[in-house]
Parts: sequence; C-alpha cells; structure tokens
Amino acid sequence: MRTASTCLTALVLTSALLLSGCERPPPAADQTGYRGQSMGSVANPRTLEMREAANQPPEAQPAADPSGPRASTLYQNVKVLGDLSEGEFIRLMASMTEWMAPADQSCGYCHNLDNLADESKYQYRVARQMLIMTRSLNTDWKSHVGETGVTCYTCHRGNAQPQATFRQDPGPRGAGGFTASRQGQNFAAMAVGSTSLPNDPFSRLLAYAGEIRVSTPTALATGNPRTIQDTEMTYGLMIHMSEGLGVNCTFCHNSRNFGQWGDSPPQRATAFHGIRMVRDINVRHVQPLAAILPPERLGPEGDNAKVFCTTCHNGQPKPMGGAPMLQNYPELGAVRPAP
Repeated sequence: MRTASTCLTALVLTSALLLSGCERPPPAADQTGYRGQSMGSVANPRTLEMREAANQPPEAQPAADPSGPRASTLYQNVKVLGDLSEGEFIRLMASMTEWMAPADQSCGYCHNLDNLADESKYQYRVARQMLIMTRSLNTDWKSHVGETGVTCYTCHRGNAQPQATFRQDPGPRGAGGFTASRQGQNFAAMAVGSTSLPNDPFSRLLAYAGEIRVSTPTALATGNPRTIQDTEMTYGLMIHMSEGLGVNCTFCHNSRNFGQWGDSPPQRATAFHGIRMVRDINVRHVQPLAAILPPERLGPEGDNAKVFCTTCHNGQPKPMGGAPMLQNYPELGAVRPAP
C-alpha cells in the first residue's frame, strides 16, 4: 500500500514539474502575413491584460496658459525650458515631481530648496540633460516616436531612476587556464531571455555604433569578416527586443527571409530608427553624465546605467499602449519662438 502511495505521489510531482513550464490556455494567435508562412503573433490574453495594467500613464495635469512672460525672464538659471510661459513651466515642474521624484523629497530631490537656481546637486544637472534629450527625441526622432512622443514618465514610471537599464556586464568569473573566457555566454541572463547567448550585447551594439548585419550573400562566408560570436551577439539583441516589446520575431521580419527588407513588415523600419535613437540617447546624453554621478550610481565596470528597448516599451509594442504623451505635454516638444 505504501509503495502504491509513493508511486502516486511521484507521478503527481512529476506531472506538476512537466506542466510548470506551460501556460494555461487559451493563447491568442493573430495572423499578420500570408497563410502558411508562420507570419503571426501568439500571446496569452492574461499576460496582455497584466502588461496593459502595468503600463497606464498617469492622468495629465490640466493644461496651462501658454501666454504671458517667459520662464527665462522670471526665474534664474533656466537654460532649457526658458521658452515656456510661467504657467507651463510650473505645470511641467509639478509633473516631473510626480513622474520621478521620491515622495519624501519632492522638489528637493533635484533642487536646493534655499536656492532653486543652485546647481550643487548632481540631480539638477542630470535633469537638465534629460530635458534636452526628451525634446530631442520628440523633434529629431519622429521616425521612431512619431507624433506620440515621450515624456519623463515613459522611462521613469514613478522612479527616480528607470528600472529597466543596462550596464557593462562581464558575467560571472570563469575558470582559469585554457577555458578562462566564456565570451559572456552559457549562463542564464534575463536580459536576453535566459538563453545561452551573450548576456551583454548592449554595450557593443547600443552604446556604440557596432555593426548588426551579420548575414553573408554567398553560400560560403567569402569576404564576410563577421564571426559566429558576432552573430550570437546580434541574436542576443534581437531576443531582447522581442522580450522588451512582447512580440514575435515576425513582428519586424518576414519568416521567409529575415534579412530581406522588401518583404519585411513596416515595423522593421521603425525598429531600425529605434536602434539608432537608443544609440544617440546613450552616446550623446547618458554616458557623459557618468563624470558627475556618485560612485553608488555606477556599475562594477565604472559606467552608468544606459537605456535599451525595455526601458521605454516595458513589454508592449508601443510604450504605454500608444498613449499620446506629447499631446498631453507639448512643453516637451520643439523649442518655441519668443512671442
């Protein structure tokens, strides 16, 4: 009797273990291309509902009067938002406090409350550069953000520091001798979908203008200087993009030929500009800030946190489900001429 009970318990535990990696049905499948080409998306409706609930933008502050004196004539040391009216300037400052300042610090997180024009806090200088960056994204990178645009909340989500970022990651220390280097591979990393691919393709492909195209047009790799490691690095980035946007590979690629642009969905062109936009963010706006950040804000390799696709998208094809961020905050758009 005991043997039968033990076997039944083992069977139940084994079944539970086998099913633990499965999702409960029903998955939803949408066909996005011609039948028979595996062009489609598969997602769990419950996952989509959870992602939607986690990506709701805050209610916009009431619009401010754009007329009246400019902020640069009323306040000291306003180098970025001086073209706004007083009402617009105060509205945006209040919104930024809501978007990313810790509740117990409020305005004092960035400002010296005894002198709001004082630049002694590094947060003040970081915020200024981030405002320059946000306006640049909304004016110079419409090829990716379109008219939807971004605000500080798109990345910060109520946190002083965006939660989804990357730093240089050499991975765990390997054995010595002939097998000393893993090439950053063969251990689970969430950033690349827990695959055996390189765990940090971002420092090379999103922090610098590294080449992503790795396929060769010939049957043999004649004249192609790319290595298998280059290919694996590229696939690590692609897995991250798939996870970060919550989509299949066929969201951007045609299953018949991943490298063929002419047959690809239009989202591939948007992603092309997005990669270059992320590089611009990291190289021009984020990496230079490492010089003014305190040691606790730097990673083990001495670099600061940088952005990748998940930073804005957070598991959705469009950040915040495509909510019109710029429409609600035109103050973060192009610099306005003096009235």
